[in-house]
Amino acid sequence: MGRGPGSHGWRMDCGMQWLKGAGTGRREVRILFTSAGRRIELLQAFIRAARKLNIRPVLHAADVEPHIAAACLANVSHQVPRADSPSYINALLKIVRREGIDLLIPLIDSDLVKLADARERFAKLRCGALISAPDVVRTCRDKLAMFDFLVQHGIDTPETWSLAVLMRLRNHHFPYFVKPQFGSASRGNFVLENEKALRAYAPHVPDAIIQEFVAGVEHTLDVYTGFDGRPRCVVPRQRIEVRGGEVTKARTVRHAGIIDTGVRVAEALGGCVGLVTIQLILTPDGRIRVIEVNPRFGGGVPLAIQAGADFPRWLLAEWLGRPSRIRLDHFEEGLLMLRYHQSFFISGVGGRSTAGRSPKRPRR
Repeated sequence: MGRGPGSHGWRMDCGMQWLKGAGTGRREVRILFTSAGRRIELLQAFIRAARKLNIRPVLHAADVEPHIAAACLANVSHQVPRADSPSYINALLKIVRREGIDLLIPLIDSDLVKLADARERFAKLRCGALISAPDVVRTCRDKLAMFDFLVQHGIDTPETWSLAVLMRLRNHHFPYFVKPQFGSASRGNFVLENEKALRAYAPHVPDAIIQEFVAGVEHTLDVYTGFDGRPRCVVPRQRIEVRGGEVTKARTVRHAGIIDTGVRVAEALGGCVGLVTIQLILTPDGRIRVIEVNPRFGGGVPLAIQAGADFPRWLLAEWLGRPSRIRLDHFEEGLLMLRYHQSFFISGVGGRSTAGRSPKRPRR
């Protein structure tokens, strides 16, 4: 775990280096979270981090929905077009310009490519979009491209085929795992037990790809790469229970081989920014097989933060130009996370939009 960057082709993404120290001397930070939805715990973590650094956090939550849970915690909420709308980026740029946003943090996969392509447009407004380089984002979003990338860099991953290629194979080895080529949150993912299921169900999955089914224990890795793409901390989380694609039970584990794999993936990708989330399976015979990479904050990241890997504080400290002491295994081992739902109640909302304003203080 003491290996330095560069041993697996790591390269620095200089496009976001200007963010280091960009907030020097500032007493306030303005952060815009896109597709904020229900990410209450992450917003709370940024509030705590800012206060630890003695700066005032001003949080903005943007989402296509007019009423979102994150708006109950953010200072200001904004309703924006869908990520696939031609006006999406311009709507965010308008918010950034009007509100003086310092940092933009995306929280779902669907807008990552557009935001990566627009990084320089945000930078011209002195707003750092914490999104990896466009080539990294495109590789991660396309599961077939990611399979080719991992194979090219000697990183163990399940065999993967397009549906068309698999259907031409003469011999099959069931079960298989099917998922959308550009999907997220486990939507459209399921196991195919036999050829009848393959022919009946797989064609109905949009842009279906088929993976070799791998038995074992699934882990999610939070890899901190800061503003220069260098992996400085890796926190493995064993997924114990998942509902609707979101982890509800997990625990931190300290496994040297898994941590090493997280470093290798981030180094190979090179142009990472902020957090990279990696999913892999530890097989019964000890193989570590990477199944997916998402260049953003994962839904289970509050566990890693609570375990001591204070990613929000490290990011804000970099922006302020303050050094942080970070170990590769900077976390508490064996910390268990159990999740439950919490309700917020807002008076006087009706059918009105919360766009561009703060909601009334919620009642819990």
